Amino acid sequence: MKKFSKYITLFVAAIALSSCDDYLDITPVGKVIPESLEEFRAVLTKGYASYPEHKSLSTVRTDELLMNEDNSEVSIYKDIYLWKDANPDKSTLEFHYQDLYNVIFYTNVVINEASKKVEASEEKNQLLGEAYALRAMANFDLVNLFGKPYNPSTAATDKGVPLALEIDLEQVFVPQSVEAVYNQIISDTKEAEKLINISKQPTGLNYRFSKVALFSLESRIYLYQQQWQKSLDAANKALEINNTLIDLKATPVLATKFDGKESILALEDGYIVGIQRASFASTDLIAAYNKTADLRFPLYFSASGSRFRILKGGNDNQKSSFRTSELYLTKAETLLKLNNSNDAKATVLNFIKNRYSAVGYTQLEGEVNAMNATDLTNFIYEERHREFAVEGHRWFDLRRTTQKQIVHKFLSTESTLIQNDPRYTIIYPANARLNNPNL
Repeated sequence: MKKFSKYITLFVAAIALSSCDDYLDITPVGKVIPESLEEFRAVLTKGYASYPEHKSLSTVRTDELLMNEDNSEVSIYKDIYLWKDANPDKSTLEFHYQDLYNVIFYTNVVINEASKKVEASEEKNQLLGEAYALRAMANFDLVNLFGKPYNPSTAATDKGVPLALEIDLEQVFVPQSVEAVYNQIISDTKEAEKLINISKQPTGLNYRFSKVALFSLESRIYLYQQQWQKSLDAANKALEINNTLIDLKATPVLATKFDGKESILALEDGYIVGIQRASFASTDLIAAYNKTADLRFPLYFSASGSRFRILKGGNDNQKSSFRTSELYLTKAETLLKLNNSNDAKATVLNFIKNRYSAVGYTQLEGEVNAMNATDLTNFIYEERHREFAVEGHRWFDLRRTTQKQIVHKFLSTESTLIQNDPRYTIIYPANARLNNPNL
């Protein structure tokens, strides 16, 4: 029986062979040899740089896109679009299972080695805190791709993903329960809280974790766990550091830009250029917007005949893992779940006044104030749909909420993802299953 450790050995060896940095060379016994704070910082920088573009692939599975059948690159996305996971075409891109564990490998080097080798300092604490936070984020993404959606009543027995916490190439990697994975994620964020001492990273370094980024991650984690008060508390702590929203009436710019006022963690591109070329906005996505009142519409989309091209993403200046918009919408959702509808409505209105024309906002203000809890919940979900179009949120949001039915057509093929379809959990890639029968 092959061990998952052999699978990990492959990418560890690849790191050693491809790196031009001496301290990333791997010795025969599988240990890395960075020694100084500067060298460990470079290791973690490599981990940040290695963070994969899996959210772009998950976008292909949602109701946001219409694939361009005439595009030469579309074949590598077609079977993802059709949810053909069990036996995809050989040209189909695999989801980034190995790449996320690659990131975790780098964080483990810092967590397990820098803690022993580097002298105590605030810089060391910040480095270690970032490593814990980045490991938490990678595990969070892994379990939300390849594990079942978090359900408080079944999480203890639902299958999650393996946990890799040590630099041990001989350990056997067996999937843990969804609850066990979340427990580890939260343990890592708690460690990060003790160590991170930079409130907000400067522009250009905001791909790194800071206090505001960590609180944003915690708010998202607790939201997915349905721990509404904890999610709200974390969102409020993040908003104490950065609560800026761009008013699109005054400044009509994309809020996803890494150097924008809403940026908190600028690490991921949710809509890579290859998918941008191979797709259009779906009719469902376009229909979600009021084309005259919603100021996001002309920023996000451009007409291309009868279809719409998507203008978001596709370049490095729009990398966005966390931004303040998410905090406001999470705050509104959690307040509503905690039966505080008045504050939930006030929070939603505070957000949307920055996204709609004055006339559009005035109309929505009356509608929102008249909504019952069900209607307001749906409105918040739809605002997330509109605000975070093709940023990688939609697949995860669908998993944790309605798991709606989606129909995709490609040439003569029509495929349906039924409501609560098991394919809302992605199966492990074939190479991972081949190298680790425990999966």
